[in-house]
Amino acid sequence: MRKTLLLLVAAATLAVTGAAVAATATVTITKAGYVPNATTIAQGDSVQFTNSDTAAHQVVFKTTAGVACSPNPLVLQPAQSGTCTFQSAGSYTYSDPNAKGNTFRGTITVNALGESLTLAASAHRVLYGGHVTLSGTLSTQKAGENVDVLALQCGASAATKVATVQTTTNGAYSVVVQPLMNTSNTVKVKNTASPATSVTVRPKLRLGKVAPHRYSLRVSAAASFAGKYASFQRYNGSRWVAVRTVLLRANSTGVSPTMLTTASFRSSTRAGVRVRAVLGQAQVGTCYLPGISNTIRS
Repeated sequence: MRKTLLLLVAAATLAVTGAAVAATATVTITKAGYVPNATTIAQGDSVQFTNSDTAAHQVVFKTTAGVACSPNPLVLQPAQSGTCTFQSAGSYTYSDPNAKGNTFRGTITVNALGESLTLAASAHRVLYGGHVTLSGTLSTQKAGENVDVLALQCGASAATKVATVQTTTNGAYSVVVQPLMNTSNTVKVKNTASPATSVTVRPKLRLGKVAPHRYSLRVSAAASFAGKYASFQRYNGSRWVAVRTVLLRANSTGVSPTMLTTASFRSSTRAGVRVRAVLGQAQVGTCYLPGISNTIRS
């Protein structure tokens, strides 16, 4: 009886392990293109394409060897999904032949079984101008392998290579990057790619007092916030209270890629009160986190 129970447990374990081998990644088809447009999976895994647009879309692979899709051809009506399974390692590019431009182009990297590449970030939120260390290991533990560092910056249609480093002892690597705005990072060794890791960025706000009741605000980022509004706030002892809105204007003194927006304004807030400026999510858009300035005394 005990042997029978052990056999049943072993069989169940094998069944669970076997079911966990294959995984499915998702790609959403939007009006603006594929999200994400770069996906990394393992050999034998699948990718599910879901059409969230109001128009029909087709997904066509440049190379079809080792790819099995259902339906075939992969033509998806609004709200419809289709799945492709990849049995061969390599890089597969795909596009919509009926869509214009480069937004409907994507890549799927299929890692060979038994080989993987890890990626971790030292921080997932940074202030504009800050640095992040990306590190990981190659499962083969080989030293001297070239690791390409790829960054998909917010608003970009494709990732760009920002650095190449070599693996060291036990296949480890490390590289310092400086994200300019919200960025999704991956690393790649030949046909082996890591999962993506994201780093979000806050614009840098500097608040200063130039005279009694007169203030200056400077915002640094890789995008202009001219025409946007910052909130000037005071602390009332328990919470921050909005005092007034401040219109930001373009400033030509920024050094590329940094763009400056500035403001000079007055406030009748009594002296000695803690004050700050905030640039909210609606003002910074989708490519940055809200910005918060330093705190000073009025």
